[in-house]
Order: sequence, then C-alpha cells, then structure tokens
Amino acid sequence: MAAPPAPADAAPPAPPPPRPAEESEAASEDRSNTESLDRLLPPVGTGRSPRKRTTSQCKSEPPLLRTSKRTIYTAGRPPWYNEHGTQSKEAFAIGLGGGSASGKTTVARMIIEALDVPWVVLLSMDSFYKVLTKQQQEQAAHNNFNFDHPDAFDFDLIISTLKKLKQGKSVKVPIYDFTTHSRKKDWKTLYGANVIIFEGIMAFADKTLLELLDMKIFVDTDSDIRLVRRLRRDISERGRDIEGVIKQYNKFVKPAFDQYIQPTMRLADIVVPRGSGNAVAIDLIVQHVHSQLEERELSVRAALASAHQCHPLPRTLSVLKSTPQVRGMHTIIRDKETSRDEFIFYSKRLMRLLIEHALSFLPFQDCVVQTPQGQDYAGRCYSGKQITGVSILRAGETMEPALRAVCKDVRIGTILIQTNQLTGEPELHYLRLPKDISDDHVILMDCTVSTGAAAMMAVRVLLDHDVPEDKIFLLSLLMAEMGVHSVAYAFPRVKIITTAVDKRVNDLFRIIPGIGNFGDRYFGTDAVPDGSDEEEGASTG
Repeated sequence: MAAPPAPADAAPPAPPPPRPAEESEAASEDRSNTESLDRLLPPVGTGRSPRKRTTSQCKSEPPLLRTSKRTIYTAGRPPWYNEHGTQSKEAFAIGLGGGSASGKTTVARMIIEALDVPWVVLLSMDSFYKVLTKQQQEQAAHNNFNFDHPDAFDFDLIISTLKKLKQGKSVKVPIYDFTTHSRKKDWKTLYGANVIIFEGIMAFADKTLLELLDMKIFVDTDSDIRLVRRLRRDISERGRDIEGVIKQYNKFVKPAFDQYIQPTMRLADIVVPRGSGNAVAIDLIVQHVHSQLEERELSVRAALASAHQCHPLPRTLSVLKSTPQVRGMHTIIRDKETSRDEFIFYSKRLMRLLIEHALSFLPFQDCVVQTPQGQDYAGRCYSGKQITGVSILRAGETMEPALRAVCKDVRIGTILIQTNQLTGEPELHYLRLPKDISDDHVILMDCTVSTGAAAMMAVRVLLDHDVPEDKIFLLSLLMAEMGVHSVAYAFPRVKIITTAVDKRVNDLFRIIPGIGNFGDRYFGTDAVPDGSDEEEGASTG
C-alpha cells in the first residue's frame, strides 16, 4: 500500500486578529526592536521559516515530514529484531551540541531531510528542564533563574529515555512550556526510532550521556549571531522584553557557554561552522549515517523459513476443536467458488467462535453474586484490568466486530505491516495503540499467519510498549505450522489461538492448501497476480 499523497494545497492561514485601536508604548517598542533584529541577521538558510515554538518538540508523529522541497514519509520500519524476537540492532544516535540559538534544530531538520530514511526521532533537550520550585518560578519570571546550567536539566530522565529509545522501546517525553517555565500535564509518546537526533546546549555535558551517542556534532555559530537570534526568538515567541533577554544573556547564557558548552567542542566527532549554512558538512554527516545504517540491515524472513522445521507444535498453541460445524465452515470459506456473501457470513461465524474460545484463557477468579431470588451464586469473574484488541491491518480489522460483540467497552488499536517488495521483509508503516496498554490483556488479531513475520513484528511492538508477553493472545482463523513455530520460538509465553493449522508453506511463503487472499475475498477487492494470502500483501504474517 503506497503512502498517502501529500495534500496539494495547504489550508489558508487564519486571518490575523484585529489590531487594537491603541497599543502600549512598550509593545510597540518591542515590535520595533524585533523588526530591527530581523534586519541584522545574515541570509543563512534562506527560504526556511524561522523556528517558532513555545513548547519543546519531540515528535515522531505525524508519520511525515514536510520540507520546503518535498514530503518525506516516516514509514516502513524494517525489522529491528532477529528470529529470536530480541533486538538485534540499536537505533543510531546522533548528538547535536552548541550554544543557545546556534541553529541546532535547523541543522537537525536538514539532516533528517537529507537522510530521507524512515522512522527518525528528533529529541530536544529543551523537553528535559527540571520542574521548578515556587521560588525558582518567581526567579524565572524575573529572568533571574539560570536555565543554561547543567543543574537545570534532568539528566537521569534524559539518559533513561535515550536508552529506551535506542533499545527500540516506547518512551514518554515531557513537553516544556517556555512561557510558564513548567512542564505540561500531557507527555509525548515516542516510538520506533531507526535514527535518533538528540539536540541541546548540554548534549555533551554528561559522561553517561556521551556513551549513548554514536556520533557527536557541535554546531559552531558566531556569538553575535546567536545573540541576535535569541533576542528575536524570546521577544517575538516567548513574550520577553529586550532588557530582560539581554540581562539573562549577560548574566547566565554567555558565562555558561564559556564555562560549560564551548569546552565540549573537543568531544565532538564533527564541528559544523556556520550551522545550517554549511551544506558540505551536512552532506558528510548524512553519508556516514547511511553507511552505518547499511551495516545494520538484516533479514528476518529467510531465517524464519529455515528454522523450527519438524518440531512438534508448541504447548502455547490452542486450536478450536474441529467439530463437524467448524469443519463445514472451513470447507465453505476455503472453496474458491464460494460467493463473497457466503465467505463473509461463515468467516464471521468462525471469528465469533474463535474469540469466544480465546476468552476462556483469560484469568478468572471466584466471586459470589446474589440472584433475584435472594440466593448466593458462586461464580467466576474476569480478574484482569482491561481487555484491548489490536488488529493487524487490513484483514485483522474484520475480526473487530466479533470482539466488540462479546467484550463490552473493549478498546481497539491498529497496526499496519506491509511487505517491502524489494527486500521481501516486513515493514511497520503505522500504529495506533490505546494509552496505558501495558496493564491490559491484549488480543492480537490477524486472519492468516504463514511465516509469522508480521505477527512477530506486531508482538514486538506490543512488548516495546511494555505489554507483558504472557498477556498477549495471538488470534488467527488460519495458520501455517511455520508461523506457529516462529512466534512460539521467539515469544514462548504468547498464547496462540486459531481455528486450523495447515502444514505447508510454498516457496512464495503461501499457506498450502490455504484460504487465498483473505482481504481480497472479504472486501471484494482485486486479487494480486500471484493469488497470495492476505498477510503477504498487506501484513506479512
């Protein structure tokens, strides 16, 4: 499935608010100062809009990056684990250091644009300012708090966050509001980094943090230019006055640069003079990162195809009892002559039976209720916190109605995994999971599983979001023995539940005898030329 096209025209900007009839003399003077400062800036990085933000930015969503030249889709993440289900490569971490307003964020975005690779996370040190006390808040309001000192940053949180991101884990990052000098209530979730770009004035100030960085870049910009940029930014974007900005610069910013920041230049692998205006340096950085990523490429599907052959089916597998009714429904949906209406009807019946069967494996505990006749009844009730369904698109979403029908108020998440037609490897293109999923029992749904590649990737995503392995239930209408072995070998505590298991997979990794392309038959879409199973076209099961 191709990435969606970028919109042809952006929405027109909202009209500016009506200007008040009179402005205060101070406001008019600040605006005049800002306009004067704009004229002082050299034409570096022309054509790029200045950075405008009042909160720290650490974004992995939306899944695209719009630049002045093109739109880069941050999708198609290849496997970051091996056939054992464990991480086989860490994300490549780039550290960007330099003085305040030296152009670190601009250089970071230029690197992202030039890399043109999926799943790049930009992590800003600005997000990790410590929570201020009431006294410190008052000092900050009067420009008397030193934000340019190492003690102003939460290095423990920075290090733990970067470690988890490098390990492929999901992390939550605070959002810092510069106008109120405080963290916002909601934190940003980041996940899925192939490349991490970490930028900040104290990026090289901690020894443990330095060890996590694979490449260290220092952005060296003239101090006068940095001052002009800081003045323009703080006056126009953060509601400061020129006197306060200059006071803070002379009292804190300049001494901190001389004492803490400039000495770290010697620790950098590359020094970029003139920041974003140095295209040669950025090209060299991009070439090096590309070479590092190529060394970390791996093939998962080939390993799955050659492993776990002739082993007995695992104990974690549960197959729905093959009653005459179940066998009859399989006969109908496997028949190539079955109409689409019949295929949908009997598939839904099987899905309902499968989910009802799967729910019996959830934890239950004894409980006593009182009947309308006033008598106690010793029964059983679900002892977990919540049930969440996660469908592997597109075929997996056909199982959602059956789950909703038997689980009241169930939460639903989605994962899109597709085969890269050049490499043959599964790639993660999209995910949307409910918040706090780590405490839930998760029912992972896909209609067919052949090699197990997509199922393994989906399970790995859930584990990276801290869902315990023994709380994951993989449900599928039809599985191949290869897929069962692959998932069970990599994740021995995941419960695998299906209505049937076919023995063979052909050279094209299609289930034999199989069911055909489930999604095409269910949705009435055209089949791909080779008649592949659904999982091979949309989700690489």
